[in-house]
Amino acid sequence: MRNQWNVALVFEEDENRTTCTASLEGFSAPGVRGLGIARRNPDDAPDSTVGEELAAARACSNLAHELVLKAADGIEAHTHRQARLLF
Repeated sequence: MRNQWNVALVFEEDENRTTCTASLEGFSAPGVRGLGIARRNPDDAPDSTVGEELAAARACSNLAHELVLKAADGIEAHTHRQARLLF
């Protein structure tokens, strides 16, 4: 069996903040999303690349956490016991 999920990153930016939403696409991909936000220090020069990189990293980290929680829910549904997964 082979399955493939792709991560989609969608960015929204304004002058001081970059927001990124990370989601999974593909057959049987769970419907979880991650959110990441990067804020520019007012003393720093604008640089959209840095904001996107940081927001994307945070969104992917949040997505990973949401996947662990979803997996724990699945384990608990099958075992009827509390799952103790480390993240």
